[in-house]
Amino acid sequence: MELESGVGMDRLGVVLVSTRQGRVGAPVTDWFLEQAREHGGFDVEAIDLERVDLPLLSEPNHPRLKKYTQEKTRAWSRTVSALDALVFVSPEYNFGTPPSLVNALDHLYGEWNYKPAGLVTYGGISGGLRAAQMTRLLLTSFKIVPIVEQVIIPFVAQAVADGVFTATETHAKSAKVMLDELVRWTAALRTLR
Repeated sequence: MELESGVGMDRLGVVLVSTRQGRVGAPVTDWFLEQAREHGGFDVEAIDLERVDLPLLSEPNHPRLKKYTQEKTRAWSRTVSALDALVFVSPEYNFGTPPSLVNALDHLYGEWNYKPAGLVTYGGISGGLRAAQMTRLLLTSFKIVPIVEQVIIPFVAQAVADGVFTATETHAKSAKVMLDELVRWTAALRTLR
């Protein structure tokens, strides 16, 4: 079922965090976007941090002031402001959150507030769980509400062939449960946004 942009439908931003060449996050994100569109609970927008291409903290003013001097930051602000909920598709770098996500978060402040977020993490044996724990703590600093439900993909390289991620039934069920919960949290936080 292809989603159409519905009037009054909450907007979910699915953020591809990895910016490395040859990233396995791209096929994982493609798979999750399909899951989110089939779910039907959101108007879904794909966001690729490689294309957003934010410089490393180059704004002179604190993000809380919203006095952005660069067009890339202003465009990022417009993108995030338009969203009601988020899913970050993220690898684990050295047991933690990828710098690309930290930088993307740090560029803004108020635009993130009172939005729920889910995580799709991938990696080796841990499936990105250690990065998820660190990311959840970071998200709360922006008044983002990270939900407990997530999709965990261990040994992701074994599930990607010819640029396509092949999910298991567990991945699909986890995605549905997370999306169901995101719908609930998005509605609950609406009055604060």
